[in-house]
Amino acid sequence: MWGKGALMALGAALLSLALMAPASAQTPGELTFDITNNSGRPIQIDFYPQDRGGHAWPGGNRAYDTANGDRRSLALSCVQGEKICYGAWVKGAARTYWGVGLHGRYGCQACCKQCGQDDFRTTLTP
Repeated sequence: MWGKGALMALGAALLSLALMAPASAQTPGELTFDITNNSGRPIQIDFYPQDRGGHAWPGGNRAYDTANGDRRSLALSCVQGEKICYGAWVKGAARTYWGVGLHGRYGCQACCKQCGQDDFRTTLTP
């Protein structure tokens, strides 16, 4: 009988530990965007998770500068399964954009990928 009581106490202890664990435990992941700029102009690129408003890569009101003809391969540390979209625009002229554009303002057809999936590759053209 003592063995059953010890098992029940162990089960209760494990349950209390599980309840104390943060509900938002998130599995880290990675997603690589491989973007080639063939637009004829220098561009800037940001990445926006769709479930974490206000977050972006690189963040801090910065963007990844990419000259015409250059290729950028950027590995993002992200939350496994979250949807991330790229936004690119002509440097100094954000009205010309690809993907979701500056600050993720626009919709897009094929500019997003889930964290942890295969790499995302695209070439930006005029």
